[in-house]
Amino acid sequence: MTGAPPLSTSTALTTRQLWTRTRGLLLGAVVVLVAGIAIAAARSGDQHGSLDPRSADPKGSRAVAELLAARGVTTRVVTTLDKATSAAAPETTLLVTTPDLLTPHQQRQLHTAVKDSGARTVLLTPGSPSVSTLAPGVGTAARTAVSARSPQCSLPAALRAGDADTGGIRYTYTTEAPGSDACYLSDGLPTVLRVPAPADGDTVLLGAPDILYNDRLDKQGNASLALQLLGSRPHLVWYLPSLGDASATDGGRSSFYDLIPPGWLWGTLQLALAAVLAAVWRARRLGPLVTEQLPVAVRASETTEGRARLYRRTNARDRAASALRSATRTRLAPLLGVPLSRAHASDVLVPAVSAHLPTTGRDLPALLFGTAPPDDAGLIRLADELDALEREVRAS
Repeated sequence: MTGAPPLSTSTALTTRQLWTRTRGLLLGAVVVLVAGIAIAAARSGDQHGSLDPRSADPKGSRAVAELLAARGVTTRVVTTLDKATSAAAPETTLLVTTPDLLTPHQQRQLHTAVKDSGARTVLLTPGSPSVSTLAPGVGTAARTAVSARSPQCSLPAALRAGDADTGGIRYTYTTEAPGSDACYLSDGLPTVLRVPAPADGDTVLLGAPDILYNDRLDKQGNASLALQLLGSRPHLVWYLPSLGDASATDGGRSSFYDLIPPGWLWGTLQLALAAVLAAVWRARRLGPLVTEQLPVAVRASETTEGRARLYRRTNARDRAASALRSATRTRLAPLLGVPLSRAHASDVLVPAVSAHLPTTGRDLPALLFGTAPPDDAGLIRLADELDALEREVRAS
C-alpha cells in the first residue's frame, strides 16, 4: 500500500497564489492604460480636428471654408500670432478660434494690431480671461445652452440668416462700446455681439462655435450667418492659437506655475487619491495581539529549506557544497572510528573510508574535499553522491 505523499514545507508562492495577489494590480494597470489611450486619442482628435477649416470631422469647419471659397473668399490658416497680426487689413477678416488660449501679452499685442486696421475680428467663445482685453467694454455672464434662437436685433447679417444655433457664453457691454449690435438674446443678454471699431472695422463675439461645425452647418440659418460674418471681406485669416507659439513666452508668463498646463491641480489630486486608495488596499490588516509561547519550535525541514533558498538566491553554490561535505564528514567520522577533531582532515578521513569500502569506484578526495559545482545540477548530483556514500558506509 502506497503511503500518502509528504506534505510540502515550502513557503514559496505558487503560481495560483501569485496570480491571486497580483491580478488586482494587473487589472488596474490595464484599466489605466486603456483609459489613457482613449483620453489621448480623444484629445488628439480635438486638437487637430475641432474648428479646423482643413478638417472634415463633425467638429471641423471644412464645409464653411469650401462655401467661402465658392463665393471668392480665400481662407488662410495661421498658427502664430505674428502671422495673424501681420495679416490684419481692411480687406481681411481675422478669426480667432480660442482667444482664451492666448497669454495676456499676446492678447494686448493682438488688440493693438487690429483695433485701427479696419479689419473685422471674429472671436469664438472669448471668456473672462480674454474678452476685456480683446473687446474693451465687454464682459461675460453665465453660460446658456446652445439652441435655435431668433436674431432680435438690427444686424443685417443676423436678420438675413434668421434663426441660428447660438448660446454658450453670454455677454454684457457698457457705454464704452456704443453702437453695438446685441443679437440672439438669452435672458436679455446677447450670445452674438458686434462691437464697432475705428476705420470701419469691428469685432464680433460668438458665445458658441456651433454655427461653424460641419455637422451643424445645414441646421437653421447657421450657414447663412457663418458666411456673412466670415465672408464680408475678400480674405479670411483663420488663426488657430498654439501653445508652441514663441510669442507666448515673450513678456508674458513669468512664473513656474504659469508654464504648467491647465488641469494640473486636478490631475495631482487624482494621483494623490489613487495613491491613498492603493495604500489602503495593500496595507497589512492587523488584528488583535495574540500571545505566543516562546521559544517557538521550528521544524528542521523549514530551516533547511529556508537556508537553501537563500543560498540559491545569491548563487552561493560554494557555501552550499561546503555545508553538505562538512555535514557528511561529521556523520561519517564516528562510523569509521575517526575522532571528530580529525574528521575534516583529508589525509585521515579518505583512507578510513577506503578501508571500509575497498571496492568503491568513487573519487573520494574530490567527493569529500573537492571544489564547488559549476551549476545547480552539479550541486544536486553532489548531494546525491554524498548521501549514497553515507548509506554504503552505514551498510558496511
